Amino acid sequence: MRILITGGSGFLGTLLARRLLSSAVGVGGATPDAVSGLVLLDVVPPQPDLADDPRVTAVVGSLDDPDVLATIGESDAVVHLAGVVSGAAEADLDAGLRSNLDGLRALLDAVRTWRTPPVLVFSSSLAVFGRDPALAPLGVIADDTLPTPQSSYGIQKLIGEHLVTDYTRRGLVRGRSVRLMTVAVRPGRPNAAASSFLSGIIREPLAGVRAACPVDPDMPVALSSPSATLSGILRALEVTDAEWGSTTAMSLPALTTTPREMVAALGRIAGPEVASLVDWIPDPAIEAIVGTWPSRFSTPRAASLGLSPVPSFDDVITEFLS
Repeated sequence: MRILITGGSGFLGTLLARRLLSSAVGVGGATPDAVSGLVLLDVVPPQPDLADDPRVTAVVGSLDDPDVLATIGESDAVVHLAGVVSGAAEADLDAGLRSNLDGLRALLDAVRTWRTPPVLVFSSSLAVFGRDPALAPLGVIADDTLPTPQSSYGIQKLIGEHLVTDYTRRGLVRGRSVRLMTVAVRPGRPNAAASSFLSGIIREPLAGVRAACPVDPDMPVALSSPSATLSGILRALEVTDAEWGSTTAMSLPALTTTPREMVAALGRIAGPEVASLVDWIPDPAIEAIVGTWPSRFSTPRAASLGLSPVPSFDDVITEFLS
């Protein structure tokens, strides 16, 4: 069993790589088997534990480089996590187009030459939904809700979903697009995602550092923990084509909460002194992006595959601390 992960040195890519190397996986409904080869493609090298694993091949470079794609070989499955995040895609249109569209197109065109069409899991985003000012306010997002992206990132992800669907229709890949919720709490430094503060207002105070929340404390947001997100990606990788069903994208389950409720959970778990390290400092640019995203989802399709949202934000913080 050989699997390619693009963005394999990132946060989710690293977690996924470690999970795949530690247990058997049945790609596309096949009998579970140990991963004998794992290709991690990213612009930076993988973590030392992964780089030192004899089953891992690290490919350092960009998807828009033909020389890089020429080195990846063929795999049974591809998990495409690489891309420019929301805030960066909004700040630099060309960078977003190169990474989120040109990179995906280059990957799909490389994969279509493989002898056997692989299962391909594409990480899309809740940002494909947005509050269109000309339409009624967003309600609960159902599995058949029409996407109305209101950011470059959301539009790029929606185009990516359609590309994966078309290549699947043509029999070139066995595509499964999953719409990820905002993942919290992410460790390490803040990234350029517009939603990065949702991890920062927990991560930084736990480290004794002040953090700013740039949106209304009572703005509802849709979240998922790293482990629940990983479960969704793995489930998409493992199910049969019949179990996956429609080639349209599937939203993963979401926990609906607010920054105020998140900080209250932080106070319950870490104490009021830690929670007091959060400052409420509005940033209209951030709120203009995150405020258009939906916060409530109904996901019976994901539920039919055994997926469920995180029970509470207390559980999210506990997972981070562990």
